[in-house]
Amino acid sequence: MLTNRLEDLLQGFVDNGPAGVALSVKKEKQSIYQNYFGYSDLNKQSLINDKTIYRIYSMSKVVTCVAGLQLLERGKILLTDPLSAYLPEFKNMDVLENGQLVKANQEILIKDLFTMTSGITYGGKQTEVERMTSQVMKEVRDEEHSREVTKLRLLAKKLSDNPLEFHPGTHWKYGLSHDVLGALIEEVSGMSFGEYLTDNIFQPLGMNDTFFKIPLAKKHRLATLYDRKETGELVKNTWLDSDAEPIAVFESGGAGLHSTLTDYQQFAHCLALGGTMDDVTILSKNTIELMAQNHLPDEILPELGWNYDNGYGYGLGVRVMIDQTKGGSNSSIGEFGWSGLAGTYVFIDPKTKLSAVYMQQMLPNFEFYHQPRIRNVIYGAVN
Repeated sequence: MLTNRLEDLLQGFVDNGPAGVALSVKKEKQSIYQNYFGYSDLNKQSLINDKTIYRIYSMSKVVTCVAGLQLLERGKILLTDPLSAYLPEFKNMDVLENGQLVKANQEILIKDLFTMTSGITYGGKQTEVERMTSQVMKEVRDEEHSREVTKLRLLAKKLSDNPLEFHPGTHWKYGLSHDVLGALIEEVSGMSFGEYLTDNIFQPLGMNDTFFKIPLAKKHRLATLYDRKETGELVKNTWLDSDAEPIAVFESGGAGLHSTLTDYQQFAHCLALGGTMDDVTILSKNTIELMAQNHLPDEILPELGWNYDNGYGYGLGVRVMIDQTKGGSNSSIGEFGWSGLAGTYVFIDPKTKLSAVYMQQMLPNFEFYHQPRIRNVIYGAVN
């Protein structure tokens, strides 16, 4: 039943949207579904397969937050610590309030990085702070040599020169908080962020095709990113590939990783099994439970903002199901995960030991249509 429903759903996606898609579903210690539809590159007629590499964009955030929580478990940080205890440049931050600079009424806590309540934004044009962040990103990309600090720490230092969008802990806004968390991990661990992830997550789980910088020998496996026109025509996207490897400017904890379906499912299902799989532990069950609780107070929760995420709260870097009725979801309370810019998607359910990873590479990503349907079909067919 699950196979038939998913085959019909996924073929429909390819018929009307992305060039190709892939889905893996695991429950307990079994793979209960894995299949590939369509092409990784239309011009070359290359089929999507288990070797295809994808830009997972913001699904990098889940990995980054797990890495940060490993430091919590090792006694290296506390969520209640001020960020400035480790990155001193974030001491005495300003807030841009009604066009005026005022002193932040409290420090950014490490927890604020996880929960996107730091006041650090993405680049954009809607607010003055977003415009300033865009300038910072340009400066980091243009920096040819960063001798004393990594590009990631350089980004953190430049962001600390900007005012915050709001007083820490008072609002939720999607932004570069998890990139700053990557800089924190570098500072505390004494390793580059990529090295830390490789040693503490990727190698232990056998994730040999997950990296910031794609080795040249594997670059041909990277799926093409397509823009979908209103007519349905797919055209190769070129402007976003300035971040594609092997030439990326910094190891972005918010959006920089590349991975395969099977690699990312290794990571996701380890979390679904309580943090331990095949005698490898990346996080404890208790810490996963902490991660997958809503951490936003009622007055901030509406700022989460995406209609297809109705019913979800926000935990330590992940959406988490807290009200099935609001979202019309048949998933479990406590189901958690995130999505990536090009339409990739993960959900993880420790209660039922269930995980699903979906891959595609298309803009606009149709996540509002694809992802709730994937979730509901899987939960509707799995006991």
